[in-house]
Order: sequence, then C-alpha cells, then structure tokens
Amino acid sequence: MSKVHITETVLRDAHQSLIATRMRTEDMLPICDRLDKAGFWSLEVWGGATFDACIRFLKEDPWERLRQLRQALPNSRLQMLLRGQNLVGYRHYADDVVRAFVRQAADNGIDVFRIFDAMNDLRNLETSIAAVKQAGKHAQGAICYTTSPVHDLQYFIDHARTLQEMGCDSICIKDMAGLLTPAITAELVRSLVDSLDIPIHLHSHATAGLASMCQYRAAENGIFAIDTAISSFSGGTSHPPTESMVAAFRHTDYDTGLDLEALQDIGFYFYDVRKKYHQFESEFTGLDTRVQVNQVPGGMISNLSNQLKEQDALARMNEVLDEIPRVRKELGYPPLVTPTSQIVGTQAVLNVISGKRYKTITNEVKLYLQGRYGKAPGEVSPQVRHMAIGNEEVIDCRPADLLEDEMDRLRKEIGKLAHNEDDVLIYAMFPDVGRSFLEDRDQGKLVAEPLEPLSGENNGHHVATEFNVTIHGETYHINLTGTGHRVHDVRPYFLSIDGVPEEIMVETLTEIDLNEEDEHAEKRVASGKRPRATGPGDVTASMPGVIVEVLVNVGDDVKAGDPVLITEAMKMETEVQAGISGTVAAIHVVKGDSVTPDETLVEIK
Repeated sequence: MSKVHITETVLRDAHQSLIATRMRTEDMLPICDRLDKAGFWSLEVWGGATFDACIRFLKEDPWERLRQLRQALPNSRLQMLLRGQNLVGYRHYADDVVRAFVRQAADNGIDVFRIFDAMNDLRNLETSIAAVKQAGKHAQGAICYTTSPVHDLQYFIDHARTLQEMGCDSICIKDMAGLLTPAITAELVRSLVDSLDIPIHLHSHATAGLASMCQYRAAENGIFAIDTAISSFSGGTSHPPTESMVAAFRHTDYDTGLDLEALQDIGFYFYDVRKKYHQFESEFTGLDTRVQVNQVPGGMISNLSNQLKEQDALARMNEVLDEIPRVRKELGYPPLVTPTSQIVGTQAVLNVISGKRYKTITNEVKLYLQGRYGKAPGEVSPQVRHMAIGNEEVIDCRPADLLEDEMDRLRKEIGKLAHNEDDVLIYAMFPDVGRSFLEDRDQGKLVAEPLEPLSGENNGHHVATEFNVTIHGETYHINLTGTGHRVHDVRPYFLSIDGVPEEIMVETLTEIDLNEEDEHAEKRVASGKRPRATGPGDVTASMPGVIVEVLVNVGDDVKAGDPVLITEAMKMETEVQAGISGTVAAIHVVKGDSVTPDETLVEIK
C-alpha cells in the first residue's frame, strides 16, 4: 500500500476525447500556473491527435505549443503519447525520422514518452524506446489492453517483461476503450506488480462507467499512478474525474496528497473553457456499455454514425456493431485503437452496406494482411487474406526494416519552407496538410477555424461570409455571399464549399458563384449533379468519401476488377474498381471531389 500518483490529461486526451482535440493553446496557458502547482506526477500535454489538429484545424505550430507549455509549466513533468513507429501520424516512418522526432520532442520539453503500438508488436517500439533513452528521458512502454481468445493474463505479463528488458522506465496498461472490469484490473495489476521491477500506470477511459472502480481496485493492488481528467472534461469517452478520485483516496493508505480545493478551482476554469467549444461536442460522449461487447472506442462510434447517416442507413448501426467483432476475429484480433480501430470499423461498414462481405476491401486492410502494420496477435483468416491480396507475399520482418532513411529526402522536398528541423517534421508527419500549413505561415495566411461562424450585413449591400464547418472531424470551408436588400422577396446567393460551387435546392437561390480555378465547376453546375448510376459500366463508390486519385484517363482500356479510382473515407483509402471490361468513356470526378454511392464517377463502355 502506498500513495497513488496522478497523471492529469485535460491538456491532451480529455479534450481529444470530448471536443475533437480542438482546445487552443490560448485557453491552456492561463491555467498553467495552477496546474504546475497542483502536484501531479505528470501532465499529458502533447502527442496523440494534437499534432494533427494543431496544423489541420487550429493553424497552430505544435512545436511552439510545446515550447510555450514547457515555459509555463517549469515544475511539471510533461508527457506525450507516441504511436511507436507511427509517431503522431498514421503510417510507419523510417527509423531516422523516429529518432529525429523523439530528439526534437525531448529538446522542446517532453519528459515522459508513453509509447504504444496498435498491434502490440513490440518490434515497432524498439527504435522509439531506444531514442527516448538516448535523449535521457523517461520511456513508458504501453500495453494496449483488449480481450480475445489470444489475449490472456500471461500474454500481458510476457509483453510487460519484454518492455522492461527493452529499457522502459515504467509500464502503462492502456485501456483505450474502457474494457477493464474491477475484478480483472485487480488481477492484472497485482500480476504485473509481482512480475516487474518498474512502476505500473493505469490509463482507462470511462466509456463503460467502470473506470473509477477499476482505478480503486488498481490502487489496492499496487498501482503507482492513474490517469484522470479534471471534472469538467471527465466522464464518458474521457477519464474518471480527478477531483473524485482524489476525494476517494483521501485519508486512506492511497492518499494522493493533492489539494482538493485547488483542483476544484482548476475545474471551474475548464468548465467555462468547454462552453467555447460546444460545436465540437460529439453526441456519443456519454456512458455506453456496448463497448464491453463490441470493443469500439467512443470516438469511433461517432465516425461510424456519420458514415451511415450519409447513406440514410443509420438504422443499420447495430448490424455494423455486430459485424465489427467478426471482422476483428478474421483479422487476428487486433486491439481496436488508432489506426486498427479505423481499419476494422471501416471494413465492417463496407461489409454491411455493400450487401456482400469483403466485396470492397480497403487498401489499409490489404496492407494489414500483408504484414505492413506488424504481426497480428492471432491467426488471420486465410480466406479473407486470399480475397484481399491473393498470392502476394506476406512479410514477416519488422515493417520499418523495409523503409529507407527519409530525412534527407524530406528536407529537399520541403526546401526553404522549412526554417528548422521542427518544420521538416511537420511536413514528414502530414505532407499535404503540413506543406499547406508552412506555406500559409510564410504568407501570413494562417487562419484558425472560428469558434463561432462569422456573419453580418452591411446596409443591404454585398456582404461576404466565410467560415469553416466541422462535422464529425471533417472540416469544410464555406464561402457565402448575399446581394440585394432584405425587403426584396427573392435574394440571390452565391455559395462555394472548399472552393467548389455546390447546387443548393433552395427556391431563393438564383445564382451560383463559379470558382475559375476549378475547370470542372461550370460543367458540374450546368448539369446539376453527376449522372445516376444505372448500368454495369457506371463506376460508383461503396460509401461517401473524397477522391484521392484518378487512375485512368478517357480512352483507356480497362479490365473488370482494374482499379480506376482511389477514395478516402474515415481516414481509410479504398480502390474503386471497374465493374466491366471496356473503354473509359467519361470521368465525372477530379481529385478532392466529395462523392456519394448513387453517383456515376466513371463511365465504361
């Protein structure tokens, strides 16, 4: 029995879970003095989705955020979440990128690196752990907790022992979906404490309503530290409330020693902050015990809901939730955490809405089945593997062993846009978004999405309204212009979305603003919309998405099954194939277009 330490998550995972990672640095800095004095073991402030959200939505330099927090929190351990070989992105990076990223994160202020791999493939953690140790920082190895026929108690003990042998300074039980129960927590924590010489931390989301009970049982069995979130950003898909857990341990052998009144003061501050971000609140942030059955993390539920809504198929949500465990079993029981949760979830949606299982298979599932993400924990279905990749070779080495060093190439590609190594790594993590961010920064055009839509009138004359709309993590840039006087019966409006004119079925709409930069815009507006698919040669998407690449040209000869387009939905890419052999007669899309399943994207005659 001993004091329980606290890692506070409000500056990273708590707002990632509840308001789509949208909290801005300007709302963090005013409370840092009080957070710094609270006495937490660490403050989780960076990593996960924060890097992506900073450059994609908030137009903030994530490295500058880290430096500002380091300066504002001089007495606190700053902690980040690192996805092993994936770092803070969604693919495996070469070892030299991993080493450079860890070095820069350490130099800019990170003290504790919590490192995990979605597959629990420890080979994918080797380079990052070694880099953290080389930097003289605390390496915390995380085990992604999940349940399946292959994930028993001994599995987790063996993994933890290996992480200790790899040089980790502590171990974290990462219960990202909220699957732990109090009884299992007690057994798992006690077994790890008895088997290891390093401290054990517990990270559990409150999705199923069990996390606070699990944390108390963990304390009774020797846990060193737990993750909590200040009350105003706690509960649901976030974590147990900090103040509640501190109160629960008061005057016991596990007393945290933290000042409850000081924590309450911090909670009131964030209560007001959260109101500013109400438009980013997900409708799926409350308690949901279904996770105990389907293992789908809360953030994934909202993405699934959005995909089904767009196809008028929300009533099929339960079918998708039933399909997810089947797909997971066929893929060898991967834990459901980024990116494997998206890989499994998106394939389950495709299986349900296409009417035939694995009729359409995402590129990420194909890469997974080739071993490009690492070794599956269990046995993969040979039938599904054959449907996805045929007789292609399955690699059995560490995926990063096949990657050549990247940093020199990345420096050359980004050129003068990168002022330092931090900028090169922004580009490395997200090439397209990163390049746009650096270009806008140099041109003084960095404009964050407004917290409230801008609007206004100007004496009835020409008024432009420009704002971003975010729906379930996807952001659209809206440019709306009105002309005429409000006393008129009919007022013309011009509307473009992401620079592309859209057809709006509103009686008062009389004119559409054509963006001259889009050579296809006039044709699309003139025709109203893409033709409806009626014949076998009309190529359609399986689900709403965005065109990533057009692989054919008009006049090309194709065979049935040849890929003609690549679309992206839910962060997953899917090849769209020709339904018949023939000649490409027409193409109705360009890169960047949003598409729906009832539209003809390519015509084959």
